[in-house]
Amino acid sequence: MARIAVIGAGMGAMATAARLAVAGHRVTVYERGSTYGGAVGRHERDGFAFDTGPGLLHLPAVYRDLFVKTGKRPLEQCVELVQVDPAVRHVLPDGTTVTLPNASRGGAAAVLDQAFGPGAGDRWSEVLGRARDAWNATRRPLLEEPLWPNWQVLGEDPYPALRKSGLLRRRPPTLAEVAARELGGPLAGLLAERVLAHGLDPATAPASAAVLPYMEQTFGSWYVRGGMRALATAVHERCRERKVDFVFGAGVREVVERDGRAAGLLLADGEAVEADAVVCGVDPRALAIPLAPGSTPARSTGLSTRYTLFLALRGARPADAVHRTLAGGGVTVLRPDDPAAVPDAEHEAVTVQAVVGPGAAPSAEDLLAAAEGAVPGLRERLLWHEERTPADVLEATGAVDGTVPAPALAGSGGRLLYPANTTALPGLYLAGGWAHPGGGLPHAGMTGALVAGLIVEGADFRGSR
Repeated sequence: MARIAVIGAGMGAMATAARLAVAGHRVTVYERGSTYGGAVGRHERDGFAFDTGPGLLHLPAVYRDLFVKTGKRPLEQCVELVQVDPAVRHVLPDGTTVTLPNASRGGAAAVLDQAFGPGAGDRWSEVLGRARDAWNATRRPLLEEPLWPNWQVLGEDPYPALRKSGLLRRRPPTLAEVAARELGGPLAGLLAERVLAHGLDPATAPASAAVLPYMEQTFGSWYVRGGMRALATAVHERCRERKVDFVFGAGVREVVERDGRAAGLLLADGEAVEADAVVCGVDPRALAIPLAPGSTPARSTGLSTRYTLFLALRGARPADAVHRTLAGGGVTVLRPDDPAAVPDAEHEAVTVQAVVGPGAAPSAEDLLAAAEGAVPGLRERLLWHEERTPADVLEATGAVDGTVPAPALAGSGGRLLYPANTTALPGLYLAGGWAHPGGGLPHAGMTGALVAGLIVEGADFRGSR
């Protein structure tokens, strides 16, 4: 039984801790803050409650697998998962709306035909069909296997752009170019907005970014009753059931090296912690973690930050309200149908999020204006609002500059990949959204299976199954 020290109590770190504890190791998590969950937090005021991070779960199979592998009770017995339907409403620049059903290719095609004319649904389905090919080509190396030593091959874009489209003459096309050529008109904007919501710029993102809307349409969008924080609580409770220890208010100053390998931690208060292996579940840039030789470099350019506005509204949530609206410009409006989010049935809690690129800093007024298209009568109903900035993200997660990691993607020469889960220091591993396979709840959760596999099976580990 090895002693394992885990830095941070984010979702990827806790998923790793639970799996290692099941394998018989003695695991202790050291978290600089006062609670678990990292970006998956909860803000409460006057009986209202809001998610501070992701508002929906895609690819829930990742967390179903975690709960199957770490205990007797499956995920659905620990949280109430609700499939969100409709999945998303798009507000177009002219103010018209398009509402797409959840996990229904045929249903989405029918809606798009009605909105944009016959053939629009087929064009959308064909693009997502090509995205499916890209997903099938990269699913294992990007989600289920340790980062390949020859990770450079993943720099090639697997999206099979149409031949004779003019997109393959000089270089692989961007997502925006594929959307314009293969979809065109307002339909192209729908694809671009899905990618913007992940903090990726369609003008520079590879065409393989189409796997993100493909994943949503195929595996569905899910909400956890009581807020996404309830998922973090369930993972924390599973860790405690597996005898994982948590030490809060324990910032880490550095990883201790002895005899050429990781041997523990030096905490901010000067306490030394002995360990046989260390898992860094926070942004490795914050601790100057030495990356594995030849590993893809740490993501440090083109990163996004998240601005959030919490809105407390008078008046009941309308029966026809949609849980998620993409209001344009990377702004997402979340209106959960959840009694746990409001003081009573005569009020509504709304969250407005904008994941923006470097240098952009939307004001509260900008977010309010964008939200008005999704919430009619917003100004008249508004009781109060509170803003959450990248500084708050930094405080909660320790990510440098409060940046938010996007999922890893193939293409773009590998610049959208993340560092390997192993490092240059034997016995030191990377988990969470800043390591392979990147950010987002599913991807961060997968780091738990990868890091646990590497520690338990060593060099023989070839990926989760």
